[in-house]
Amino acid sequence: MKVCIYGAGAIGGYLASGLAKGGGEVSLIARGPHLAAIRRQGLTVRQGGREAVTKLAASDRPEDFGPQDYVVIALKAQAVAGILDRLPAILHERTAVVTAVNGVPWWYFHGVGGAYEGKTLETVDPGARQWRVIGPARAIGCVVYPAAEVLAPGVIDVLEGDRFSLGEPDGSVSARVQALADVMRKGGLKAPVRPRLREEIWVKLLGNVSFNPISALTGATLGEICRDASTRALVRAMMVEAAAVAAKLGVVVPIDVDKRIAGAEAVGEHKTSMLQDLERGRPMEIDALVASVAELGRLTSVPTPHIDAVLALVRQRAALAGCYTIPSA
Repeated sequence: MKVCIYGAGAIGGYLASGLAKGGGEVSLIARGPHLAAIRRQGLTVRQGGREAVTKLAASDRPEDFGPQDYVVIALKAQAVAGILDRLPAILHERTAVVTAVNGVPWWYFHGVGGAYEGKTLETVDPGARQWRVIGPARAIGCVVYPAAEVLAPGVIDVLEGDRFSLGEPDGSVSARVQALADVMRKGGLKAPVRPRLREEIWVKLLGNVSFNPISALTGATLGEICRDASTRALVRAMMVEAAAVAAKLGVVVPIDVDKRIAGAEAVGEHKTSMLQDLERGRPMEIDALVASVAELGRLTSVPTPHIDAVLALVRQRAALAGCYTIPSA
């Protein structure tokens, strides 16, 4: 099984290590000092007090590796458009493309049937370029749960979690998704295959659409947001709106909103990824995590006033920090 990981950051690197351990022929697309370190000394993954070093083929040129059986895209959502011109170099007719990307996936309306079948989302796939270049038939969904970070070039620290839920957009349990899950499991990762993956997408999205932008606006941790009555109420209102959008799309979110908030509170003094990106001056995933839900609200005629207001504020906050470009009207 030939697998190329496009984006060898914390999550991509962790996946690459597990897939290689499970017997996959794994290659990495990386860049800069991280790429140089991987080439020189291998990829180091630290987890639970243990350290594993894996030697992997790595390049910043996808054409160095040729067509793959699976391509895993493990980039920030806003970065995917920038790789589309180079992606065909590692695709053949049957290559599956796994989207290990946060937020609403670009293929969301593939395989759902009904009135929205084939609909594309401008906030996550401007101009439907991913839909055209990758093609929805290639897509395998992936909900990423681990928390990890790049400690130094070539070194990844896995803070918690080892689960990557997989699923076909049409809910089938295909041979290709089962084969990928088997290799991941052999490599020590949890890889459940979900016939209703959209439910997990929405469970994660309830937190992303609310905690992420509020933390970026306030600088607060999950615990601080939950302990403050006002911000906790705002989180709840945004989650309720998001759950209503999901319901209109036929997805019943399998967790109570208050339990979802309690779970986040239990994590404690954790900074969300959006706040971390803002503090480090990096591009922020506002469109995939927040604007996408607002777009789905408009599509389904479900009002999202709290989400819309927070979206407007976090877009301006991020734009002023140089971490986001506000879309033209």
